[in-house]
Amino acid sequence: MSGEMSVLDVLSRCRFFGGLSPESLQRIGAMARLVRFRKGQTIFRQGSECPGTYVVGSGVVRIFKIAPTGKEHVLHFASEGMTFLEVASMGQFPCPAHAQALEDTVCVLLPQQPFLRALKSDHDLCLQLMGSMAAWVRQLTGLLEDIVLRDATGRVARYLLRREGAGQNAEFRLPTLKKELASHLNLTSETLSRTFRRLVECKLIEMPDPQVIRITDPAGLSGVADGLPPQEFA
Repeated sequence: MSGEMSVLDVLSRCRFFGGLSPESLQRIGAMARLVRFRKGQTIFRQGSECPGTYVVGSGVVRIFKIAPTGKEHVLHFASEGMTFLEVASMGQFPCPAHAQALEDTVCVLLPQQPFLRALKSDHDLCLQLMGSMAAWVRQLTGLLEDIVLRDATGRVARYLLRREGAGQNAEFRLPTLKKELASHLNLTSETLSRTFRRLVECKLIEMPDPQVIRITDPAGLSGVADGLPPQEFA
């Protein structure tokens, strides 16, 4: 997206607000503002006061927790069109995790209190919020299921199939460094690299570039995500 994007440009590309009437979208846009973050910049820290709901216009943000041991675990990545911190904003509790820009990033910030006032009087907006919350719970449930029930290969296969537009010959760039993706999938960087090589050797994917994935056998990859060993497709 262009660096000249507007608040309404960002909101109109956000699935969270996709069902809003033009009037509701204008109302939300009037209270929002653009905020910019440099690559590596901390957006907020766990336990800090929640500033509101963020919508990503460009760039990538990682949302992560830090264990008492210092180990980091990436909860999810927010890229163009995605929201984050909406749960804390609605619940009016402190930021539940840390957030950092992985590249130069532009977001729209919906300040908490004006947003809450709008929700109390805008039925369409409330319905959209309910749908977003349901999708978020589903995502967290899927992440827990992957960690508990799937091995490394199954987790990676499932992650790739969840990418937007995944299908025969679908090609996309990984949204972040492999170590960040490994943390998100609860794997080591070495295990993630070995898993990618295994999927390439079994002709389920191609990697024309270390950061680029091309799905060559979506049906086979789906079988791996469901627990079949990759060698069956070699």
